[in-house]
Amino acid sequence: MGDFTWLDATASADLVRSGQASASELVDAAIDRIERIDPAINAVIHQRFDKARREAASALPAGPFTGVPMVVKDLVCMTEGDPYHAGTRLLKNLGYVADHDTYLATKFRQAGFVIVGRTSTPELGSTITTEPLAYGPCRNPWNTDHSTGGSSGGSAAAVAAAMVPVGHANDGGGSIRIPASECGLVGLKPSRGRVSQGPDSGESWNGATIEGVVTRSVRDAAAVLDAIAGYMPGDPYTAPLPARPFAAEVGAPVERLRIGLLDHPVGGAGGASDDGHPECAAAVVGAGKLLESLGHDVEVDHPPAMADAAFGEHFLRIVAAWCAVDLDTFEALAGRPLTDDDIEPSNLMMRHLGRKVAAPDYLASEVWMHAYTRRMLSWWHPDPHGTPGFDLLVSPVLGAPPPTIGWLSDPEHGGNRLRDLLRYTAQFNCTGQPAISLPLHWSADGLPVGVQLVAAYGREDVLLRVAAQLEQAAPWAERRPLVHA
Repeated sequence: MGDFTWLDATASADLVRSGQASASELVDAAIDRIERIDPAINAVIHQRFDKARREAASALPAGPFTGVPMVVKDLVCMTEGDPYHAGTRLLKNLGYVADHDTYLATKFRQAGFVIVGRTSTPELGSTITTEPLAYGPCRNPWNTDHSTGGSSGGSAAAVAAAMVPVGHANDGGGSIRIPASECGLVGLKPSRGRVSQGPDSGESWNGATIEGVVTRSVRDAAAVLDAIAGYMPGDPYTAPLPARPFAAEVGAPVERLRIGLLDHPVGGAGGASDDGHPECAAAVVGAGKLLESLGHDVEVDHPPAMADAAFGEHFLRIVAAWCAVDLDTFEALAGRPLTDDDIEPSNLMMRHLGRKVAAPDYLASEVWMHAYTRRMLSWWHPDPHGTPGFDLLVSPVLGAPPPTIGWLSDPEHGGNRLRDLLRYTAQFNCTGQPAISLPLHWSADGLPVGVQLVAAYGREDVLLRVAAQLEQAAPWAERRPLVHA
């Protein structure tokens, strides 16, 4: 058996396609890596090893990733016959098993992927560190005392430690980009409506949530998006079709772009700004210099609407209302009232807040978000006087490098700490814009610090062209975390 450890999904699929390796060999190697490495980081909470081996030995679909092993996050993307716990003790104790595949799971299978396991997530995906009481903390392969980020922290840890080349992820406020940033990966959040959330949902969080993956290469991010994107019957809306496959953007010529840099938080209490963390600022400044050296026009600028402190209030109202709906569904499933033994206190509190949101207040927040989106997107588009808009915004992903385990889950201080870190990502969930985290910086003590690039709505093509250009100029493929296969 060859050494497939650090191959990305594209290279792995090429081996199977050319007959140099079989799907069974790739899957067996991934299972071996998980068995050896996962005890140190606690990423894969549901093993599918026997099923995966049977699937790999069968007639797999002839897709772009035939025979390539992957993991699926234990939130939203259900796989028929497998445990589905959404990070909760309730579903874990009930032994809940999914009775169908979501559309996304079906598309992964049609692409030829073999799912070897399901990965840890914070309860309901409601925070940005993966430390659920149901399964314990997931640990960062770069330093196991630190968080993987969330809510796709289990998938990010598994990919970063080279267990598999691709991990399913989803993002409602930063949950693809934040784990990618903290684990040294590529994390592309697609445009709103790009990937179906059916059949169980049309949208959630007022359209802020979206499905995707975390990868080690830009070409994998592009090719997987090609495989999972597209309208499914009954979707409430869908993103505009790309001019050509996303994979074709990788390595394509990059036009001279107008790029704005934001290296510090804006929009704190009362709309105040602060200097931010020096490592995050250095990551953005370094990315700006690299982009300038590649021929782009780079200037310090950002959408003025990012400083609107009212954003947090409206976003919280929307998320709390949806949390109440989700937990009411779980309560009906349990057939009894939920308790602290079922659901973590922070989510029970969110449910309490959500139940107090009146319908007119929720709709008022929805209307506010629509107006906010128009204000935000105006920065990317020409103004009435013909001044051109910007092509990209470059910012940190988080307000600081990966925190230690327990720092964000602290019952007394965790909420305020979360708000201090979550300053750059949730806005673009609510505007529906595509954004990507790239591993372009490491802190002095060796922790990854991702850089976020944000494009106009529907312009994943621009993001992928520039991301591939940056990957070539400042490659990260040879970097290895402390814990890896």
